[in-house]
Amino acid sequence: MDVQNTFCIPGFELYVGGRSGKGAIDDNQRLCEFIYRNFDVITQICPTMDTHQVMQIFHSIYLVNDKGEHPSPFTIISEEDIKKGLWKFNPALCYSFQINEEYGQHYLLHYTKKLKEGGKYNLTIWPYHAILGGIGHALVASVEEAIFFHGIARYSQPDFHVKGDKPFTEHYSVLNPEVLEGPNGEPIAQKSEKFFRKLLQFDAVVIAGQAKSHCVAWTIDDLLEDILERDKKLVEKVYLLEDCTSPVVIPGVIDYTDLADAAFQRFADAGMHVVRSTDPIQSWPGIKL
Repeated sequence: MDVQNTFCIPGFELYVGGRSGKGAIDDNQRLCEFIYRNFDVITQICPTMDTHQVMQIFHSIYLVNDKGEHPSPFTIISEEDIKKGLWKFNPALCYSFQINEEYGQHYLLHYTKKLKEGGKYNLTIWPYHAILGGIGHALVASVEEAIFFHGIARYSQPDFHVKGDKPFTEHYSVLNPEVLEGPNGEPIAQKSEKFFRKLLQFDAVVIAGQAKSHCVAWTIDDLLEDILERDKKLVEKVYLLEDCTSPVVIPGVIDYTDLADAAFQRFADAGMHVVRSTDPIQSWPGIKL
């Protein structure tokens, strides 16, 4: 998931270093080794790619205060903040979105309320990252090369999944955007039902990537919810590479390590398998080669 320069290379917009500072670097080395070591039993690789443009609800440009200032990266914005008028929709974006200022403000209040009701993180203002067309959007070269090698060696087309390109919602999980409808019931984004059905066709689904606390955790959470609604036994198909994913940690600002670890424990308690990439696949519980 989202093994892109923007998350994985120090100095890029939203590098996921974890508490060690080398999180994504070490994760990707182990992930590449895992792919090369097991390419004969990996049927298909499905890379997800966080894909954004400048004007999106989680970027600074989307909001302003009474002074005309934009929120700084990593500002957390709640429904109460919008009600109090601390932050407002930036009317300068009306032309690009083809909406009026009233709708923009109404939607912002609706959005933060829906996040709260859904038990998700409050609206987080992220640095501009994974911008479509930019170098940060590209896969890390070593991982892209491993995926390419697997495709050639196994005659298996990689199945890329773009997410995060809808301007009015965050989209951490590849399976489900944070908000699907606007305040008037108008569609904002949609679930990836087709991808969910595809995943369950395989004997095993192995998940790795960035970031453990956000896109990885929410994807697994949505996968678990859908599985439990259909057939609880399917949860045993899912394997989480705990040494190929790291949480968002901005020293002195935010640290999602404990939340990420708690999420993985909850997934394990539900029946998913938390494993290490260095362990032989044949030793994983439930795997028959």
